[in-house]
Amino acid sequence: MAGDELTPSENAILIVLMAEAREVLNTELRETYGLDVRKPARDKLGRKGYAVSRKSGRTFALELGDKGWVHVQEQLNFRSNGATAQAAALSALLTGLRSRVLERSGCTSFAELFARTDVRGLASPPDQDQVLRTRIVNAYDALTDEPGGWVSLTRLRRFFGDVPRAGLDEALRRVSREPGVTLAPQSNQKVLTDADHAAALHIGGQDKHVLSIGV
Repeated sequence: MAGDELTPSENAILIVLMAEAREVLNTELRETYGLDVRKPARDKLGRKGYAVSRKSGRTFALELGDKGWVHVQEQLNFRSNGATAQAAALSALLTGLRSRVLERSGCTSFAELFARTDVRGLASPPDQDQVLRTRIVNAYDALTDEPGGWVSLTRLRRFFGDVPRAGLDEALRRVSREPGVTLAPQSNQKVLTDADHAAALHIGGQDKHVLSIGV
């Protein structure tokens, strides 16, 4: 909508969430970065699909959304809000990340580049099936703090923008047959978004939305 451009502060929130590459409590954002993400900013970023927030105790937890990753990588431009020294520095940093660092890293997206573990797979994998299996396991590890935790396919798929949907679906089916691996429907169907439905994998007459990989 007109006049709904992001402010410099809202742009900064997206940069911090990108760098963290995980769900972060607002209390932690305040303590670590002096950044207080209040309701108007949460609502605006959520409406645009740039950030996902949920109530967590007496505070909120925030995480960069799928559209947020795309926006930061392809569209975010601090100069559009007026040139300041800080805006110029961040614009230069993002330009360098896009034009040089991303290409040299071997990653295909900022989501992979900023993941908290390496999700690219083996340097010399034995075959393409093993490549995808390794990337799936590594992406899962990057998205959960403990073995066996549930990770949504919506979040997992963002690491595979270079893989055709059919190829990733088949790789997920193979992985799901391994011991200790479970693909399951979301237990609370009411919380599913359009993106969750689109990311689901249909197996055995059911849509599977979440993945768990045990020890």
